[in-house]
Amino acid sequence: MTVTRLGSGGPWEATYGYSRVVRAGDLAWTAGCTSTVDGTVTHVGDAAAQTAQALKIALDALAEVGAEPRDVVRSRMYVTDRAQADEVGRAHNAVFGAVRPAATLVVVAGLLDPEHLVEVELEAYLGAR
Repeated sequence: MTVTRLGSGGPWEATYGYSRVVRAGDLAWTAGCTSTVDGTVTHVGDAAAQTAQALKIALDALAEVGAEPRDVVRSRMYVTDRAQADEVGRAHNAVFGAVRPAATLVVVAGLLDPEHLVEVELEAYLGAR
């Protein structure tokens, strides 16, 4: 089985030793994705917009290994404020409402950058095509 590991050039990948996306056979996983673009947190204070940006980053990474949104079978969302859970969930629905992957939404004490309100991870299965 071939394993493909790709980075995005993000600020923490080389320092912390991880890949943005890994594909092994018919499975692919993203690392945690936030709304950090070119080293800067985007959409500060807007959990829905941060979710949309993080999902875009994750889906772009999956596309690099041949996966499409319809291939996503599991998502995980980490939010720093329970009051923003609905915003995050609705942003997730805007992308995955028709796909309906298994999903987890967890409230956490904080994320790496204090301006991060949400982090997402995606898993895809490409064997169903």
